[in-house]
Amino acid sequence: MRHFLTIKDFTKDELLEMITLAQKIKLQMKKKEFVPYLERQTLGMIFEKSSTRTRVSFETGIYQLGGVGLFLSSNDIQLGRGEPMKDTARVISRMVDMVMIRTFEHLKIEEFANFSKVPVINGLTDSFHPVQIMTDYLTILECGIENPIVAYVGDGNNITHSWLMLSAKLGFELRVATPKEYACNSAVVEEALEIAKVSGAKISFTTSPQEAVEGANVVTTDTWVSMGQEDEKEERIKAFKGYIVDNELMGKAQKNAIFLHCLPAYRGYEVSEEVFENHANEIFQEAENRLHAQKGIMVWLDNHRDEDMNE
Repeated sequence: MRHFLTIKDFTKDELLEMITLAQKIKLQMKKKEFVPYLERQTLGMIFEKSSTRTRVSFETGIYQLGGVGLFLSSNDIQLGRGEPMKDTARVISRMVDMVMIRTFEHLKIEEFANFSKVPVINGLTDSFHPVQIMTDYLTILECGIENPIVAYVGDGNNITHSWLMLSAKLGFELRVATPKEYACNSAVVEEALEIAKVSGAKISFTTSPQEAVEGANVVTTDTWVSMGQEDEKEERIKAFKGYIVDNELMGKAQKNAIFLHCLPAYRGYEVSEEVFENHANEIFQEAENRLHAQKGIMVWLDNHRDEDMNE
């Protein structure tokens, strides 16, 4: 059984197969050709962390693929009342065809997957956000960038960790700029660097946003204060002073560099109003692509489940 928990679980070819599927399904949709790849299948969507984009994209995506999505907040199911994750997994996975989970600790989704009878997709954990980075790569390709030099400026969080894994697997250059006290998890860094030895990816770390962005053709960031970190807001704003992606910083990138943001964006903090609006087309193309990238992932997982069953 293949699950989509982290990018590191897949080969370069497998990741590109998912992207190719996403491109194909997006083109079909734009032509109003809704192919029922997942006809009459049910996607269970467990949300311990709320989200606009994740819910709308997965629920719309499974519907467009011919199936139906079930929104399950932790308040709606026994998981929120203390039922063990493994028991929830053993119950729900006998009733649905696929599960998406958006939660806090990554260990939770790993435990669910270990006891699940169906594929499980990571809609976000505190450690990784793989569907978002697959979305970003799809957007990069659509913008005509075949050899990305990605500069990430901001917090060393789940977004950054997933960028590390994608870069390491696909072999493109990634530069990460974070304050020293908000650096990436050292174990994730070590693993990514080990994988990069095989792919040839060039991954570097700095505390200087200017150094990271110099000559890059993709610049990206994320909010400095993620959900659940509200009590750290003032402390984080001070720590990230100088890490705003503004016109001056973007001026150090290549002339036609794109800017991406996974949203929600807080103007005046991680990105300036001017940069956001100048690159709004790319940002909202990226937002739409959550729908298409996730459809590619779901169809890929379903295809490989059928292969496993046939074997």
